[in-house]
Amino acid sequence: MENNKAMVIFQPSGRRGEVPKGINLIEASRLLGVDIETLCGEKKVCGKCKIRIEEGRFEKYGIESKKSHVSPWQELEDKFIKAQEKEAGYRLACASNVEGDILVFVPEESRAGKQLVSKAARDIHIEYNPAVKIYYVELIKPTFEEPTGDFERVCRGLEKEHNLSNLRIDIQTLRQLPMALRKGDWKVTVSVWMDQEIIRVQPGKNKNHYGLAIDVGTTTVVGYFCNLTTMEVVDTVSMMNPQCKYGEDVMSRITYHMANADGLKRMSDDIIEGLNWLIDQAIEGTYPPKKKKKKKKGENGPHEFVEVPEKGKTYLYLTREDIEDITLCGNTAMHHILLQLNPEHVGLSPFPPVIHHSLDIRARDLNIDINPSSYVFVLPNEAGFVGADNVGVLIAEEPYKKDETQLIIDIGTNGELVLGNKHKLISSSCATGPALEGAQLQFGMRAAPGAIERIEIDPETHEVDYKVIGRDAWRKYSEAKDMKAKGICGSGILDVFSELYRAGIIAKSGAFRDNQKSNRFRKNMETNQPEFVLAWAKESSIDKDIVITQKDVRQIQLAKGALYAGCKLMMRRMGIDKVDKLKIAGAFGTHVDREKALAMGLFPDCEIEKILSVGNAAGDGCRAALLNRDKRKEANWVSRNVEYIELTVEGDFQNQFIEAMQIPHMTDEFPHLEDIVPDEILHQK
Repeated sequence: MENNKAMVIFQPSGRRGEVPKGINLIEASRLLGVDIETLCGEKKVCGKCKIRIEEGRFEKYGIESKKSHVSPWQELEDKFIKAQEKEAGYRLACASNVEGDILVFVPEESRAGKQLVSKAARDIHIEYNPAVKIYYVELIKPTFEEPTGDFERVCRGLEKEHNLSNLRIDIQTLRQLPMALRKGDWKVTVSVWMDQEIIRVQPGKNKNHYGLAIDVGTTTVVGYFCNLTTMEVVDTVSMMNPQCKYGEDVMSRITYHMANADGLKRMSDDIIEGLNWLIDQAIEGTYPPKKKKKKKKGENGPHEFVEVPEKGKTYLYLTREDIEDITLCGNTAMHHILLQLNPEHVGLSPFPPVIHHSLDIRARDLNIDINPSSYVFVLPNEAGFVGADNVGVLIAEEPYKKDETQLIIDIGTNGELVLGNKHKLISSSCATGPALEGAQLQFGMRAAPGAIERIEIDPETHEVDYKVIGRDAWRKYSEAKDMKAKGICGSGILDVFSELYRAGIIAKSGAFRDNQKSNRFRKNMETNQPEFVLAWAKESSIDKDIVITQKDVRQIQLAKGALYAGCKLMMRRMGIDKVDKLKIAGAFGTHVDREKALAMGLFPDCEIEKILSVGNAAGDGCRAALLNRDKRKEANWVSRNVEYIELTVEGDFQNQFIEAMQIPHMTDEFPHLEDIVPDEILHQK
């Protein structure tokens, strides 16, 4: 019997499911809770629903995706999609009907429900000492008596006025030098990298110059656009990592490289393209917003856009060339893939990286489109599964300068742990997987409008109250139709797991209990598996009940069990049974409810007051390296002075992991939960 359904996977949202063959991708996106721009109402005249059909075998999802698995090209698509884009697999979603299994990548500009990335820059102290500094010099024009070369003349002026000597100059800057000197009437602003090399010369006197600190996460990429003179964060720009389509976790991406001859280059090209898009976003923010100009009656031709400045706001009007420095961090796999370094051995025991040390790479050599002579500083790696992002956390938090013992947990697609103080530091990594970010849950999704972000369950009635992103009012203060829930994101996942346990809906083992108090608990008719309804279909925008299933609970248990076991084994290695301070980093660190995190057993028992959120510490460390060159030396020092522990080779790791899967733990005591979790729940057998 012919199968009339096809598997469609949307990335980077991670939403997937079988849809009827013959429907277009806009209809498929609605069925699966994905928002794609459709400004013209699917009349095929706006071109805003541009997507890309990915080619190849995707082992992670068990499908073969092909451009031929959608309906043939329509001539009207030529108006919006260039020949080069067509070759790469771009289509209009409204003009593409599903005919077979496909993986669809939705570019940032085509997404209607933009992901909310909670990685704002914290106000941390950074000493001013950027790698790139600017110097103003006024030079004497050449004469017959004194015809010194332009470069030597600039060097002489910099040595005399700013005590800079033995400078070199990049060829790209040298080519621009004669014009800049004469345009500025021999008065110029010179950008110098590390007191060693001239990387830009601008006519006249400029007081400001700019840089970008970028945290390349497995799931999200965040850039902090900074004024290198004032140290101000001008803007924070973010995007989903376009590599999500190759798999949500690092091992999936390493596997994709091994299974496809051009896999590494494709993934690298994707992230470079993404970084250039991020740079464009940062630059675009320095201009006034644009508004479409109304056409006169009968007037044809393309629409004109005019700038509409906000009253009282000053605009910088910058260009890509105004970005003169970039610092970049990411886990070891992201680091290797971006630089096209073979990541295969990072995934194989004993997990050695290609390089530990930091790198200074000319931006143009990476095809990163900023000031052509500028460098990208790539932070060093600690180990195969503890990368430059963790080094960023370390140089931001500086546990190696403190007497108190700190446990820092960076929760992302990969969980990275650091424990210690100024006497000793150890680090490890645990495979939390993307479950905590929603990728492996039936109704899991990224943090975007419509995602359930907070949940409370009444322990007496088991009724659910929740809040969705994009709406201030909770469910109990709203009409059902106004909620428009689509799924559940990371902070909601932590909430629901803890609430299910505290309300007695799931047992310590994670299994759904028999004494259910509402019709929200049921057996799924198709799978015969237990599930609990969080939002009824009438409250959703996808016309389906949004549920948490027994399988979902198990996925969360696997993730939290890995984190707990990692913490416990590291504490044992250090010979301690408690820490002075516990810090939660990453996007989760911004939104996590400390009591609920403790109640679910995300980490060993700890005083609530000692649990602190430090936000995107990796990005903060990257920003510190941008604004202070000494932090770059510090990064190299600390990356080699942290002892990395491979948890999986610990003799009792498996037992520790199994015990940690229970809620909050199979045997460990949690005295600090006594007033938070009912006694009969906390002490159940």
